[in-house]
Amino acid sequence: MELNNELSAYQAGDVVYVMYRNPHTQSVANIQEAAVVHDPENPAQLALFLYETYYPLNDEIAIYKTADQAEQAYNSYFGDI
Repeated sequence: MELNNELSAYQAGDVVYVMYRNPHTQSVANIQEAAVVHDPENPAQLALFLYETYYPLNDEIAIYKTADQAEQAYNSYFGDI
């Protein structure tokens, strides 16, 4: 189940799974665990902490509550892992 439209369901401290494209090789995508945290530049907002970087928590990122959900979506878009 893709949860992009349910961003308000997340709280700081949640662990989620995202599909992450390699910034150097756009044809490569992986499932990566990320943490939901308070945005350090705007503590009233939430952000994703991934690879030592903060990303906005918005509907442009495919976010899943479990690794199994992320793997099912990945397989649907890219084929088997």
